[in-house]
Amino acid sequence: MLYKTLLMLHVSSACVGLMAGFMAMMFRKGSGLHGAAGTIFFVSMLGMGGGGATIAAFLRPNAGNVMGGLFVIYLVSTAWIAAKRKEWKIGVIDFGSLVFALAIASAHSVFGYQAVVSPTGLKDGYPPPLYFIFGSIAMLFAVSDFRLIARGGVSGSQRIVRHLWRMSFALLFATASFYPGQARLFPKWLRATNLLYIPHVLLIGAMFFFLYRYSVRRSVVRKNFLPVIGNLEGATR
Repeated sequence: MLYKTLLMLHVSSACVGLMAGFMAMMFRKGSGLHGAAGTIFFVSMLGMGGGGATIAAFLRPNAGNVMGGLFVIYLVSTAWIAAKRKEWKIGVIDFGSLVFALAIASAHSVFGYQAVVSPTGLKDGYPPPLYFIFGSIAMLFAVSDFRLIARGGVSGSQRIVRHLWRMSFALLFATASFYPGQARLFPKWLRATNLLYIPHVLLIGAMFFFLYRYSVRRSVVRKNFLPVIGNLEGATR
């Protein structure tokens, strides 16, 4: 009974989260619709990751799925905080997020090594490269957390980029979990067309488009703002 309940939570949250995530990508950033869709996506991903991680930890043991669920929770939680927190602010949760990301990266490295030395070349059904790839990704996010703490927070477009990057990656992770993660749910003829990868391509393209857009905006702001600061300093001398 518990397994079925958690599985229903995991599946239903994933379905709702996928729809809400793609809607949030389509709505204008900062609008009420974007915020509402983003909130639904955030809550849904917590349900998906929490349900999946609980099942994999206690009911159907699978180390890879535990790490996957926890990683999704980490991504959406830190992305949510980036959107809601005031600029140039850090807290205890940021230090906890850094430790959490490092723990996920370390666990993936250990599991990857166990897969390498395993007679089957697998660890809970997953090959070594998958563990090492996600371990490296987790380490990159840990580096980002460390930079956030070292700087004392982020502001402006940096805060938006941090939010966007993490939410988008969580959505991509959920999309990949649906397909090819659940490829058996689709007929062979449809899988052979590769049409099911269209959402992945669109998501990756949109993600890099908005990252580039806000990165350019940050460069323009700095280019226009720094000379003004220099003129003000010169006027006060």
